[in-house]
Amino acid sequence: MKIILSVLSLAFITLIHAYAQETAQWRGPDRNGIYNETGLLKIWPEAGPQLLWHYDGLGEGHASAAVVGDRVYTAGILEGIGYIFCIDLAGNLVWKVPYGEEWTESYPGVRGTPLVHDGKIYLLSGFGKLVCRNAANGDFIWSVDVLKDYHGPNIKWGVTENLLIDGNKLFCTVGAPEANVIALDPNTGKLIWKCSGKGETSAYGSPALIKLGNKHILVTHTASSILGIDVASGKLLWSHDQPNKYSVHANTPLFHEGYLYCVSGYGKGGVMLKLSDDGSSVTEVWRNTNIDNRMGGVVLVNGKIYGSDDSGKAWYCLDWKTGTNMYSEKITGRGNIISADGMLYLYGDNGEIVLAEPLANSFKKISSFQVPYGTDQHWAHISIGNGRLYVRHGNSLMAYDLRKK
Repeated sequence: MKIILSVLSLAFITLIHAYAQETAQWRGPDRNGIYNETGLLKIWPEAGPQLLWHYDGLGEGHASAAVVGDRVYTAGILEGIGYIFCIDLAGNLVWKVPYGEEWTESYPGVRGTPLVHDGKIYLLSGFGKLVCRNAANGDFIWSVDVLKDYHGPNIKWGVTENLLIDGNKLFCTVGAPEANVIALDPNTGKLIWKCSGKGETSAYGSPALIKLGNKHILVTHTASSILGIDVASGKLLWSHDQPNKYSVHANTPLFHEGYLYCVSGYGKGGVMLKLSDDGSSVTEVWRNTNIDNRMGGVVLVNGKIYGSDDSGKAWYCLDWKTGTNMYSEKITGRGNIISADGMLYLYGDNGEIVLAEPLANSFKKISSFQVPYGTDQHWAHISIGNGRLYVRHGNSLMAYDLRKK
């Protein structure tokens, strides 16, 4: 009996250690759409990679899958209430917990992907309720109503942000005049600092983290601006104009070797900014309006930017340094994009998943399949974990095997 208890205790300790060490978040480990997995299939069977399972009880939502160890987390709405779901690698529901009222107005559904970090799950609702729960069992830890407590307005399609943690700070774009962007203690929800930014409303954006030596900079969008904020102090370091028709800036900025690329939809397009050596200022380098992606993101692979335009006319390849159009092609409907093992994974809003190889002068469409389950818009970003492709479509989550046999 003592031996059995010892084994169980060891297993429990190992599980807790795994949760404490791993982070799963929006668009991969570095929030740039790149998944560091290898040994994946370079061509799929005619019907697509093997569908391992599908779970069809998520309700409404556009949240992606966040994978930590042997658990998959996402979120959805059932009868007007938001739920966080924990599913095992066989597709079985481990637990689900409600966190409160969710967005059921225009384009209903959970907006954000759960952030899993240090054994906790964080999620921001469409009404501004920021919740923290235990990743192992879903137990409540803390919650904050950021719009009410920090006097921020909600926005047309519901406040939206895929949350970000850096060390002992959890960031949230409230969009209030004084508490425009805030940093909270991830263990308690207590305020660490607030930044007034430009005083603009939030803009459906999800921030990026820039590391320049010992300095960490939070980069996020508000209604008409790109902001650079010192993580240590909350001081606004710089801002850069980036307005568009509906104040929607849903894409996470990309940072690479001193340069920052930010892209918005509705015809605005992308801008490349060069950071000063100390990160205290930026200079505009180029603009390109061909990729004016609204919410599908872009990836940087081998010095090239890949993404779709907002009108659905084409997918583009741009040179990172110059913004020059390298080529374009209507490879599928406009949508979201990630990359792994040198390949591009595209999820069009027409429900098609495409595996493509980025060549010097063209996209090479290798394989594709139609998403077989789910409801409403094909907007949730695809993700990869443990050699599997996770596809969220409304009430359904599907897991496909990408590993070579």
